[in-house]
Amino acid sequence: MTEIAIVVGSVRPGRYSRQVADWVHAEAAKRADAKFEIVDLADYPLPHLDEPIPASAGQYANEHTKAWSAKIASYDGYVFVTPEYNHSTTGVLKNALDFLYAEWNNKAAGFVSYGVVGGARAVEHLRLIAAELQLATVRSQVALSFYTDFEQFTTLAPGAHQFDALTATLDQLVAWSDALAVLRK
Repeated sequence: MTEIAIVVGSVRPGRYSRQVADWVHAEAAKRADAKFEIVDLADYPLPHLDEPIPASAGQYANEHTKAWSAKIASYDGYVFVTPEYNHSTTGVLKNALDFLYAEWNNKAAGFVSYGVVGGARAVEHLRLIAAELQLATVRSQVALSFYTDFEQFTTLAPGAHQFDALTATLDQLVAWSDALAVLRK
């Protein structure tokens, strides 16, 4: 069965990304076409990139990198949950992506973002990063606004249209993850 990681892209105290990831997971768990698991970057404390050899060589020196590599390599696709910080994604998510290379190749990614403008600019940057990692991104995405999808700017309460956007994103993600399996063999 296709396995998809829901990557929690912030470790900031008071972060919203975990409640967003939990919502994605609850909706994804209703599906029968893939298995979904939350991967929280808080559980993988990676220092600022400290590998002496570029990730594309696949020669990891540090145990934290080897553990991260094994975890990420076990999935067929990813949902990246990201806030928007200063018109981009979080430093911790960028760092986690930079630690690896082959583990991301020929897999699919979808995005669930949030922020004042729905995290759209964070996703724009992630799409560019994903392209370099040979990570195919699906067109559909979820962009949650603090103004309309969070009660009092704190509690996630997605509008009905966001459930449709999430379904479309997961449909595309599972289809692309399955289609790319032939390239991963």
